[in-house]
Amino acid sequence: MNRIELTAVSKSFEGQDKPAVAPMSLTIEAGKVTGLVGPDGAGKTTLLRMMAGLLSPTSGTLEVAGLVPDQSLDQLHAQLGYMPQKFGLYEDLTVRENLNLYADLRGVEPSLWPETYHQLLTFTDLHAFTHRPAGKLSGGMKQKLGLACTLVGSPKVLLLDEPGVGVDPISRRELWRMVHELANDGMLILWSTSYLDEAEQCDQLVLMNEGEVLYQGVPDMMTAHMEGRCWLLPGGAHPRHYLTQILQHPSVSDAVLQGRQVRAILHDASDIENLSKALSLNGNEKSVEPRFEDAFIDRLGGASVRHSALAEILPQRSNHESTPAIEAIELTRTFGDFTATDHVNFKVKRGEIFGLLGPNGAGKSTTFRMMCGLLPVSSGQANVLGINLKARSGKVRRRLGYMAQKFSLYGHLSVLQNLRFFSGTYGLKGKERRQRIEEMIHAFQLEPLLAQTPESLPLGFKQRLALACALMHQPEILFLDEPTSGVDPLTRREFWVHINGMVEKGVTVMVTTHFMDEAEFCDRIGLVYHGKLIALDTPDQLKQQVTKASESNLTMEEAFIRLIAKYDEVHS
Repeated sequence: MNRIELTAVSKSFEGQDKPAVAPMSLTIEAGKVTGLVGPDGAGKTTLLRMMAGLLSPTSGTLEVAGLVPDQSLDQLHAQLGYMPQKFGLYEDLTVRENLNLYADLRGVEPSLWPETYHQLLTFTDLHAFTHRPAGKLSGGMKQKLGLACTLVGSPKVLLLDEPGVGVDPISRRELWRMVHELANDGMLILWSTSYLDEAEQCDQLVLMNEGEVLYQGVPDMMTAHMEGRCWLLPGGAHPRHYLTQILQHPSVSDAVLQGRQVRAILHDASDIENLSKALSLNGNEKSVEPRFEDAFIDRLGGASVRHSALAEILPQRSNHESTPAIEAIELTRTFGDFTATDHVNFKVKRGEIFGLLGPNGAGKSTTFRMMCGLLPVSSGQANVLGINLKARSGKVRRRLGYMAQKFSLYGHLSVLQNLRFFSGTYGLKGKERRQRIEEMIHAFQLEPLLAQTPESLPLGFKQRLALACALMHQPEILFLDEPTSGVDPLTRREFWVHINGMVEKGVTVMVTTHFMDEAEFCDRIGLVYHGKLIALDTPDQLKQQVTKASESNLTMEEAFIRLIAKYDEVHS
């Protein structure tokens, strides 16, 4: 029978106070996409690894497609496809060579492989890329290839661990189209995700936290409990400052920026009267339909961080200078005959959050890396603090902070040793160096982790450490390249509380992200596509450009997709 059944299954690891997976009983049926959702450390990956036969349960019974994983591993592998977070593509092999290799590993009959190979390429739309090395594919195409490799051998059960991480909204929609097709054909699909918009697309959900199941059922039922508790409040002249004030109010469970407005979630529907009176809203508040994200955050206890301890230790900077903090002038980068960034122009004001968005392979990362001096400019100018990076990059480098998309700290040094090393590279010495390290330890709550190595930490704590190291020298400008990729929603909110707090202190932030709700936190957004800057405006204005007369509350993700489609239509 094609189902997964757990009866009182648990998993404990030596040295941990709590089990990674507390005793749980679940039944997961075929023909549906079941979402496995939860914050870092919830137990999602441990649960998937037990189902894949890579870990044995500490107690309880587990059956996958009628088989006990750790007793019938060979039989299970013939029926199961497992795509871990870091899927094992061979980056120096082409798309064709990777698929051929997986066909050999799965023992596919050679006479049947040509037809199966053609079907997989058609299904994933990779026909045009068969001779391209996997390492040169965009993030979205890598995930499509990973899915194709996982499907080699026609498994009945598909386990996907965060397949949407680092993938742009258009590519994620393609992945979802594919998995729903598979589910409709009778496959059992379990999709672990940290994207809550993805969770809404699942037929069933299993919400986990600290190893326990908090909810199992359809997403809409969980969202329905939030009716009457979600409100859109005017942000006034300083929405970020207003957001901080709203988060401090006892009636508020959670609050985030939505363009120039604040989306607030209340503990109880009746709390709106108290909030309206306390903030003098005068009836300008507007009730809005709840989203699954609202229900998820509320179920986990609401926003865990409501003010930035980091912002408290940063100096206040003056932003009265007229010179832009960051400026691109006819910025161009070529690789041989290929133009990755094509005559891009924009300015970032001091004390502004500027978001650089775009699909995978659009030229966004190339543009971003030129602006922080990591990639040479082919032509045009990348100016930071009024200085041309091509001529004098060393002069401004110590005034910048940079947090890479891929974790770039030293995995074999302890947390404390990493903090000491990076503070030293920024020229900090003696008492000042010790003080900055202590401040960062306190601001990011790293005290219990100082002796551990970064590679042993959950992703959320790795990212906290990376941000602490990037801010050790109190930079004027901070470049953040997908800082919350793969991080759970609670930790993402914590990051943005810190980012908003830094900007309130006058720091300028340039950020890339694939989370479209995070784009709402930016003052302005530049949308890069085919190497060109095709749109530049505030989040609200960008949404307005593509909102139909009959629509209201268009999401940033839908606006992103429509702006790309609009450009394609004009330039096709």
